[in-house]
Amino acid sequence: MSGDRGGEVVGSPAGRLVGGAGSGDDGAGASEGPGGGPTDGAGVTDGAGASRASQGGAGADRLNTGSPAACSRTEPAAVRARGGGLLVVGDVVTDVIARHRGPLAAGTDTVAAVRTVPGGAGANVACWAAYRGCADVRLLGRVGSDAAAWHERELIAGGVRPRLVIDPRAPTGTVICLVDGDAAAERTFLTDSGASLRLEPGDWCEALLDGVSHLHLSGYLLFSEPSRALVAAALRSARARGVPVSLDPASAGFLVRLGADRFLELVAGVDVLLPSRDEACLLTGEPDPAAAAAELSRHVPLVVAKQGADGALVARSGAVRARIPAPRTTARDTTGAGDAFTGAFLAALLTGADAEDAAREGCRAGAAAVVRVGGRPPTPR
Repeated sequence: MSGDRGGEVVGSPAGRLVGGAGSGDDGAGASEGPGGGPTDGAGVTDGAGASRASQGGAGADRLNTGSPAACSRTEPAAVRARGGGLLVVGDVVTDVIARHRGPLAAGTDTVAAVRTVPGGAGANVACWAAYRGCADVRLLGRVGSDAAAWHERELIAGGVRPRLVIDPRAPTGTVICLVDGDAAAERTFLTDSGASLRLEPGDWCEALLDGVSHLHLSGYLLFSEPSRALVAAALRSARARGVPVSLDPASAGFLVRLGADRFLELVAGVDVLLPSRDEACLLTGEPDPAAAAAELSRHVPLVVAKQGADGALVARSGAVRARIPAPRTTARDTTGAGDAFTGAFLAALLTGADAEDAAREGCRAGAAAVVRVGGRPPTPR
């Protein structure tokens, strides 16, 4: 890391804790590329010193502060936070976004606009939650030494307090996003998870929940054995403290390999599930999105099923309780739209909104996301 970062030893196997401040960009890309950062092995970054002036400043400070939150998990209404921080545990990756028009030309060149931007479902959710008004957003993730400093700076600029475990062997995850401008800006992902799915139980400690009133888990963590074990540890800690937990399944493609039954077994105890339309249908075998959302709500107390341009469905106790429309817009890039929804939804819950109103906020954020390139909201310069 650069010379202005301090250090503190923590109990993580990674061993080193460093803080730092960063500057933002226009949300479509980074002020610097992902190159650079620590090269001397493993560590943990814990950002300190920057704040988001335009949003009242989630800032970045030492993570282990405050006291345990007291939240009941016995009824769906209990998912409404009582104040306090949001901790997101999930993936931090580098997105390479290639926007083209029409089918790719096999065996030759296809003209495209290519940008490299910070991404990752977990990191995107955290940044959107901060952008939509959550004053204390924290993120636990794992990155390689190749891009740790860049990702830390971008997260701090987005109002997030990052705790990034630096993997001594794997590089930062990279996702190539192919966005077809002639197909409603739909995207296809080529994913190298890298360090992001190497989060493990040793990266978790219960003190990460100090001052936290909601825990959000990226579903990508369920797609590797080490990070599945971390999810189990985090869920145990949250249950012990009465902290409600939400989870976004993250990827229909990976869910096929994991299997619906295994997924539902792993998310037992989660309070809020935020699947996409495809994920909900895949998990239930129901072709109808409403029927799929209703069925999932027999397993999880609150299901908020994202429907893209069709808005969202809110389901509880085996029935759809609300259908939330989405604002109409022309999509430029749908990368991260679901993450924007989730971040805004959680920010609204943390300020006391009910699930229906929170879903409306999610739909507004999703609509704002698709007119931008990349999965992050704007950040101040």
